[in-house]
Order: sequence, then structure tokens, then C-alpha cells
Amino acid sequence: MDLAATAQGNFHRHLRDNRYPGRGLVLGRAADGDAWIQLYWIMGRSENSRNRRFVVAGTTLRTEPIDVTTVADPELIIYEAMRELPDVYVVTNGDHTRTIVDSIGGGGDFEEALASREREDDPPHYTSRIGGVIDLRGRPHGVAPRIALSILRANEADLGLTDRTTFRPALPPPGYGLCLTTYQSDGAPLPSFRGDPLWLPLDGNVESVLATYWAALDAENRIALALKRIPVEGGPGQILVRNSRDE
Repeated sequence: MDLAATAQGNFHRHLRDNRYPGRGLVLGRAADGDAWIQLYWIMGRSENSRNRRFVVAGTTLRTEPIDVTTVADPELIIYEAMRELPDVYVVTNGDHTRTIVDSIGGGGDFEEALASREREDDPPHYTSRIGGVIDLRGRPHGVAPRIALSILRANEADLGLTDRTTFRPALPPPGYGLCLTTYQSDGAPLPSFRGDPLWLPLDGNVESVLATYWAALDAENRIALALKRIPVEGGPGQILVRNSRDE
């Protein structure tokens, strides 16, 4: 496989030329190899979805309403998207961020946490819950870092049921990441993402990665984009943010 060609093809097909991939996350490594990267973005078609921005509090990223008087279904749109424990970095598209952090912090694991959650209860879309974790806890003991991605998706035969799929891929090389999104494309109802995580490029420094992905997302539907830079040996992450309402 030509990884560079595959990653660029996915970037153009699934992001740049796709009006609505929905919320998405990427786990990967900076091009210079000196950091890990987590990307997360939100998109929205309704006024309720668009009434949001990203806010950073230390190493935590959360969504926040712009006009609190018009918020509907806050449990689906207001949540912490990025949190971290010592050398464990979690990103999701909903309040299952807290579920994962609480589980790992209490001695559990990624899969155990997600076993207690379902796809979102937002018919007719039944939006998938996506999540990812970068785990660097073993590095002081000679254990390689680990990454995992997960999607909780409505079962095609019975939308009331949830299919749970976890991916534990090998570490991506510098300059690449693996991506999950909530949807395949625009539609009515919105079609859920299918298949394995997509290879995507992470070229340049973190500022240029942020700018490249922001430009790729549909300008009418993009709401906010965040990038967390994590030191390759672990330690607190640094978050950069773009909000459409700030432009």
C-alpha cells in the first residue's frame, strides 16, 4: 500500500469533498515525530448544533453554548471532548469522555467503559459515538505506547441495538493519523460511518495541520476544530482551537 497516496485520497474524498462527515477525530503522530496528535471537530446543520464553540480549560476541551437561552437537548451537544489522566489522553464526540476517564482512573479500561454506553438516542440518525485514547503509561517500563479507537453504532437490523467495535491498530508513523467520523456523508437520515479507521495525513507543524483541516471542512457546516499536541514522552497536552463564530 502507498500510505501517502491512501492518506491523501481519504483526506480529499472523506473530508475536503464531503459536505458532511459529521463529528470526527484523528489519532496520530506529528510529522517530526516529537509529539502525538489528537484532532477533534464538530459540524452542524441545525441552529441548535451550530450554537456552540470549543472552550479550553487547561488540558480539557469542552463544548459551550453561545446563546444559552436557545439550547435544546444539551446532553447531546454540551460535553467534554478531550480529557486526560497522567499519560492517558481521551477524545470522544460526547459525554462518554467522562465515562472512559472514570473507568481508566478507577483501574478499568477503554472497552469496559464503552460496554456501558449506547449509540446516541437521536432518531432518525442514531448518531454513532466515536472515541479514541492514546496510552503512554508503559513508556517508563519499556512498554510501547498504545492507541485505540472505538465506534458505537446503531445495528442495521434493529436500530434499538448498538454494535460496538474497537480498533487497536499498530502505532501510526510520523506524519499520519487514523480517523473515525460519525457519518459517511450528508443524507436524510444521515448514514453512519462504516469500515475501518481511515488513514489521514498530518503534514507540517501543528499550526499548519490545524489550518489544513479547518480549510478542508465544509465552510457552511463546520463549527469548531481542536488539536491537542501531546509530548512524545508524555506530560500535559497543549490544545489549539478554531471556532467558526470567532471568525
